Amino acid sequence: MKKAQVVSIEKILQGVTFLPDRKPGMTGKGVEGAFATLGEYRDGGIFVGHYAGLSEWERHPADEIVMVLEGQTTLFILEGEDEKPNILNEKEMIVVPEGTWHRFETPKGVKILSVTPQPTDHRISHPLDPAAD
Repeated sequence: MKKAQVVSIEKILQGVTFLPDRKPGMTGKGVEGAFATLGEYRDGGIFVGHYAGLSEWERHPADEIVMVLEGQTTLFILEGEDEKPNILNEKEMIVVPEGTWHRFETPKGVKILSVTPQPTDHRISHPLDPAAD
């Protein structure tokens, strides 16, 4: 059995570096340092990140919780054929439903916390694109 453990989000964020120009498909050294794991949770984890720019499309096998700690981002959720924008300001959160494709646009920067189930599916191109990656 795991023991309960207090985690300082602020302390973890002090060790995270700002990624000023996130782009879809960036992995490894491209995003190294901009994200950190706070801990494991169910079939995934609790993560923080500090970045500006664009994410790729992603979806998860269960609901994902996304909370803005500082800054602002727009979370686009694919509903049918429409991309629904959800503007998230500091101290706001959203629950992304299980299996729902979504992506982030963050022009100025955000510090974000997510409770993210794994595995995550990623796509650079739009999920409805017949030639999607």
